[in-house]
Amino acid sequence: MTVDRGSVVIETEHLSRRFGELVAVRDVSLKVHAGEIFGVLGPNGAGKSTTIRMLCGILDPTGGRGSVVGYDIARDAERIKERIGYMTQRFSLYEDLTVIENLAFYAGIYGVPRARRRERVREVLEGTGLTDRRAQLAGTLSGGWKQRVALACATIHEPPVLFLDEPTAGVDPVSRRDFWEQIYAISARGTTALLTTHYMDEAERCHRIAFIFGGSLLDIGKPDEIVERRNLRVAELDADRADEAATLLRRDAVVEEVAHYGHWLRLCTRDRADPVDVARRILGAHGIALRSAREARVTLEDAFVAMVRAEGRHERAAS
Repeated sequence: MTVDRGSVVIETEHLSRRFGELVAVRDVSLKVHAGEIFGVLGPNGAGKSTTIRMLCGILDPTGGRGSVVGYDIARDAERIKERIGYMTQRFSLYEDLTVIENLAFYAGIYGVPRARRRERVREVLEGTGLTDRRAQLAGTLSGGWKQRVALACATIHEPPVLFLDEPTAGVDPVSRRDFWEQIYAISARGTTALLTTHYMDEAERCHRIAFIFGGSLLDIGKPDEIVERRNLRVAELDADRADEAATLLRRDAVVEEVAHYGHWLRLCTRDRADPVDVARRILGAHGIALRSAREARVTLEDAFVAMVRAEGRHERAAS
């Protein structure tokens, strides 16, 4: 099944899911376009996995609606499952089969035509760098190589949409980078990838992201757009009496966060207040020397922490 690049392939409107009294996902509305790498970012327990399971047709929504490649997630779950790839954070393949046996098995499960199957397995082995490990038992592979096998099996049938639920949990940094090169290659061929993560550096690699916290959608957009909307500025400070300096800085209303990074303090301010000027004003008034200060890039992590804290302040004010 081919999908025109740029067309909407995933759409939700006020999507919600309850488990008894617990609201795991509430009122999530979003659109994902063909060929995008779309990240759903949030801490553990935010509702990311519940959202992705509804989109895959594994869980029925208890409110709202959604569609994937034109099929309704509540009515057409089986049709959706045939047209997507799905990779979870846990290695769920057959550990007593070899790499190539796993691929052949999943090619059959996903209905790859028999005449095409052998060639497709060869393509996937080469594309994921698994050719030299094709005869190795899957259970004997390291975490990074298992991840490659899982990705290969999830894409063996060339699905238009690929769902990845915390795909790099528990793997080393080099394997994570290799994995992302694979995702970019898949996206370049037109496949849409929607992934959940709580790694901020991974979220910055996505074309667009959605922030979810407490089951609610806080913001959606390109990473730099989301950062820009927070109106934050950041500086790195080298100050005497660092612990005391951090305590004093945190008391100021314009300060969003102060964090220790080795010998430096990282000061984040709200409303685009100049963090270097703020530091000089506060620390100078208390006789604390500021040996050096330099403005730094505002990161997606800064934006996310600011959003979560703003949400907490809003909830406390409403209670």
